[in-house]
Amino acid sequence: MYSDADAAGLYDRLNPWDPEQWPADRFFEGLLMSAGSVLDVGCGTGAMLHRARERGHRGRLVGLDPDRAALARARRRADVEWVDGGAADAAWDAEFELALMVSHAFQCLVTDDELRTSLAAIRRALRVGGRFAFETRHPQARAWEDWNPTNASEVTDAAGRPLRVWHEVESVAGDVVSFREITAEPGGAVLRTHRTRLRFLGVEALDGLLAGAGLTVEGRYGDWDRGPITPASREIVTIARRAS
Repeated sequence: MYSDADAAGLYDRLNPWDPEQWPADRFFEGLLMSAGSVLDVGCGTGAMLHRARERGHRGRLVGLDPDRAALARARRRADVEWVDGGAADAAWDAEFELALMVSHAFQCLVTDDELRTSLAAIRRALRVGGRFAFETRHPQARAWEDWNPTNASEVTDAAGRPLRVWHEVESVAGDVVSFREITAEPGGAVLRTHRTRLRFLGVEALDGLLAGAGLTVEGRYGDWDRGPITPASREIVTIARRAS
């Protein structure tokens, strides 16, 4: 079997945080490095905050995530605060200049109740004038149609074991896509299956939820160069502000 700790280590190999290579990482790092206090909601293994410290960020950095195996890897750095919990568990009151949800973590908030309680908690955690930045895959791009075994990733884990990782969609119900991530040996023996649901919200639905939480959209982009949303956009990138 492939343990949760193994999976957390494999995640970093499959999804290295690298602003030099990935425009999304560069976009969020620019926001992070210019803010004195940052809450990373859904921080995972902490790679983004680790790099911020390595690059000289001297302010307050806090990572929040419900995945204990991922947090165990994040805690390899003790100069960042690491907190076990989901977005709705954010219990801070007006303490941060910036909150981030990166790597499409926002889409893990699936139900309306999850979204409302999470956005309310994030707003409370922000100072007046503080910003919340996140991205979600644009539903028009139908990204889930590419999630199939033919697009498997070939990777070697930290122990030197060759693996194949792929995704298989199980259902599409409205704007919620259910799928499983499969980790297997090259010969096909399955080591781990992890099921996930993601919500694909459009611009109008996002704006309604943000407004309901007391957050005002400051910037809305369709790509990582801050271009507008177009019929070809694959992302909805949002920066929202707590006005009062």
